Amino acid sequence: MSLFPSLPLLLLSVVAACYSEIVTSEDIQKTCPVIACGTPGINGFPGKDGRDGTKGEKGEPGQGLRGLQGPPGKVGPPGNSGPPGLPGAKGQKGDPGKSPDCDCRVAASEREALRLKLDRINQWLTFSLGKQVGQKIFLTNGEAMTFDRVKALCAQLQGSVATPRNAEENTAIQNLVKEEAFLGITDKKTEGRFVDLTGNRVTYTNWNDGEPNNAGSGEDCAVFLRNGRWNDAPCSSSFLAVCEFPV
Repeated sequence: MSLFPSLPLLLLSVVAACYSEIVTSEDIQKTCPVIACGTPGINGFPGKDGRDGTKGEKGEPGQGLRGLQGPPGKVGPPGNSGPPGLPGAKGQKGDPGKSPDCDCRVAASEREALRLKLDRINQWLTFSLGKQVGQKIFLTNGEAMTFDRVKALCAQLQGSVATPRNAEENTAIQNLVKEEAFLGITDKKTEGRFVDLTGNRVTYTNWNDGEPNNAGSGEDCAVFLRNGRWNDAPCSSSFLAVCEFPV
């Protein structure tokens, strides 16, 4: 059997088949998309988390029972002290106090006995250590020291350095001391102008002949001599301490 007569028939079958496929493909495109009609693919990996949204409003309190209060915590360390406050307003004056009942006659007699005892002590001191003239008594401790030390000693005893105001007081000091003693008179502030320790110029003086002469340009203190006369001498020298006290 020859093959050539069937060759045209074979070619015709192939062309018909190809045309049939073309028409079918075009019809399919006209009726539905290719993707929609295709087979579903495999699921991909999950995407990244998105950004946080805005904070919502506070919700209503719950309706459950409230829990028990816990134990108190430890006491913290004390804080720093604050600045002092302003002083308060002055209070009203209180009622006068009431003194206990006493026998005023007994109290008066006790005061009188005490006064007499002090007078006797004063007389003993005057007899043994000092000399009294009018309302003034002169006392000495028998020690020699600088003028500044004498002044401090007398002030400590609530007295002052002896400063005679008249011839009677000058004689009382002379009868008390047996050696040179400082007087409460100086010209430290103004040379040649002697004043007492209160700054007042002295009205009574008893300078020795030729004194004060400020020998050596450093004699600013007055010294009581054994004969009762006065001399100027350096305040840094040491002489007897004599104090005066009011009585």
